[in-house]
Amino acid sequence: MTTSSPAPATDVAATAVLATRPPVRPKKPTARRLGPGEQIFRVVNVIILGGFSLICVIPFVHVIGSSFATPGELATTNFLLVPREATLDAYRYILSTPTIFRAMGVSTVVTVGGTFLSLLVTALMAYALAKPYLVGRRAINFMVVFTMLFSGGMIPTFIVVSKLGLLDSLWALVLPVTVNAFNFVIMRNFFQGIPDSLEESARIDGCSELGVFARIVLPLSIASIATIGLFYAVTYWNTYMHAVLYINDSSKWPIQVLLRQIVIVASGVNADASSVDVVPPAQSVKMAVITVATLPMLMVYPFIQRFFVKGALIGSVKG
Repeated sequence: MTTSSPAPATDVAATAVLATRPPVRPKKPTARRLGPGEQIFRVVNVIILGGFSLICVIPFVHVIGSSFATPGELATTNFLLVPREATLDAYRYILSTPTIFRAMGVSTVVTVGGTFLSLLVTALMAYALAKPYLVGRRAINFMVVFTMLFSGGMIPTFIVVSKLGLLDSLWALVLPVTVNAFNFVIMRNFFQGIPDSLEESARIDGCSELGVFARIVLPLSIASIATIGLFYAVTYWNTYMHAVLYINDSSKWPIQVLLRQIVIVASGVNADASSVDVVPPAQSVKMAVITVATLPMLMVYPFIQRFFVKGALIGSVKG
């Protein structure tokens, strides 16, 4: 039986000294000193971007401020940002009538249902056409991209919607724009960037094609789906032209068409005032309706904004 020799006294002392020393922390990288040219560029960049930001923000502030202003102040002020005397009369008026709630309900149904249907169809179509072994893939991709350059136009589309019996139906606001070619291309390119090894390992474990799509592809595509969903949601919420062409029943008007009627009536132009319950002039009511129509998208955007750049760029890098 062998015994280990005792450690030298010098090693023991060195170990004790090292144990008592505080741990060495890596030095933080020092910021590089900017040259005069870079400093000037940053200042000019901040000034220019700040100016563009103000150009975008000031109209919103004007609309919101005008919605709280009194009729007398609106009549004497051409451009208003902060009212001297705030009032909620415009909001009390529009919220006291069922018209605004009905229009908001129509827009909400069309936006939620249309976004879900568009995401489902676009994702399934993009996943299938992202596979190089799909028969006829090139021809189908060409036909989809071709619609980005050439379309049938307003009259042929109206004839198709009419022949399908979709006039005065909310489906007329969803089905003609279910798949957007640009959104499809972004999502298809995103799916092409997912490694094939992940899908092959799922198939080895017994997943079907639909199981691979639901359990592997979709969880990895949250950024792309959130971005495309935002694109679709904004499109459906801002639906105007299709509603004007296909919806004649005022009870099925979305908020954008109702806003148009309110603007026309408040401006004193000949319009069906009975459909909007607004007595002209009503400048503050017009601004209040614009604020209410814009608010839902402003509330949703901050939650999706973090996916926006990542999802859009990843799907557009690979051609």
